[in-house]
Amino acid sequence: MSESVVIRPLEKPLRGSIRVPGDKSISHRAVLLSAMAEGTSQIRGVLDSDDVRSSIRVVQQLGAQVNLQIMPDGSLEGAITGWGAKGPSQPDGPLDCGNSGTTARLLMGILAPWGIEAELTGDESLARRPMQRVMTPLSRMGARFSPQDAQTLPITERGTGRLDPITYESPVASAQLKTAVLLAGLSADGETRVIEPAPSRNHTELMLPAFGAETTAATRVASVKGPVTLRATDVVVPGDPSSAAFLLCAAALCPGSAIQVEGVSLNPARIGFLRTLEHMGVNASRRSDGAKGKELSGILSVEYCDRLHGCEVPAEKIATVIDEVPILALVAAHAKGVTVFRGADELRVKETDRAAAVIEGLALMGIDAWMDGSDLFIEGDPMFSTSAGLRFDAKGDHRLAMTWAVAGLCGANPIEIQGFDAVSVSYPGFLDDIRMLAR
Repeated sequence: MSESVVIRPLEKPLRGSIRVPGDKSISHRAVLLSAMAEGTSQIRGVLDSDDVRSSIRVVQQLGAQVNLQIMPDGSLEGAITGWGAKGPSQPDGPLDCGNSGTTARLLMGILAPWGIEAELTGDESLARRPMQRVMTPLSRMGARFSPQDAQTLPITERGTGRLDPITYESPVASAQLKTAVLLAGLSADGETRVIEPAPSRNHTELMLPAFGAETTAATRVASVKGPVTLRATDVVVPGDPSSAAFLLCAAALCPGSAIQVEGVSLNPARIGFLRTLEHMGVNASRRSDGAKGKELSGILSVEYCDRLHGCEVPAEKIATVIDEVPILALVAAHAKGVTVFRGADELRVKETDRAAAVIEGLALMGIDAWMDGSDLFIEGDPMFSTSAGLRFDAKGDHRLAMTWAVAGLCGANPIEIQGFDAVSVSYPGFLDDIRMLAR
């Protein structure tokens, strides 16, 4: 049985400074690229969560030596010795990716150049998520998948030592798809390019040069030149802006609040939620304090806003807020007017159908929300308040669990959340950090 918790309204505003756990996307890549590299990489600030541990487990099955310790701040730090030029070992069983779509999709690209056969599996939620979008370009490069018509896990992949470089026009803006193709392209003889309809997260392009790979990255085009064997390096992971978003949105909704999150990634592809809050009237700001490799990091700040208003997020910007749409939808529920998220189809293929789940959850609170084609609409009501006895279902989705928790924390009555333990996927200490800011 999944955990059910009761969330009670905050008795004090959120005040002060805090650090959030390491960025999940960057943590995955630090683990996976270190496992691919020749030599021993030192990595710090890695997120200790269920999803990242899925990546750690699979690279160990494939022959990487992982020696990471839990630090006093809850992060993982230590060494990973990769398989380098000899390649990964034949695994002795299925590679269980848990709930992590990043692990599964990036792993397909990592395995593509090697003559081993591996079955990729995952939990019930991951087994519903689309994989064909990654299999298609990798098959063009020479990898083989079975069943050939498979759309979801489990999938068996057999790599090849003769991958062809490709130029692939992706039908979706997806950092996971892009990264899978680029990682496979490291072993192809020539340039591999991915062209996207809109920019997606560029963490892979920023990290690969530190491991010795030549990359280029334009607004919608990324490429690598192979063949190249990655070399071990040191990686420091900044704080996760997606995790920070839940604290910052809570501050925007809770009267008297003013907080800042330190040491967080300021990657422009990751802080679209902050720009959206600004467009809704929130006093929000960012300030750089340096860089972790090529990843800018700094401080994000938000103050309570008593005059929220609706706004429109255009389709070309939706990739920069896609993981934060649930919590932004909750903020929009408190705003005057209608908020629109254009081109939000990708919400339907996350850990659950987030579009349907957001509409269902907001309806419990008396807020009208609907999909019209690819667009998500929320009709806000600045006077609404959570009523007593509300019970939300997180549907196994960490982002939904935290969204409904913020609804309870910033509401008028306690609410219950079924499946709140899903927060362990990305932010196990979420409620502890909220309590610290509300002391």
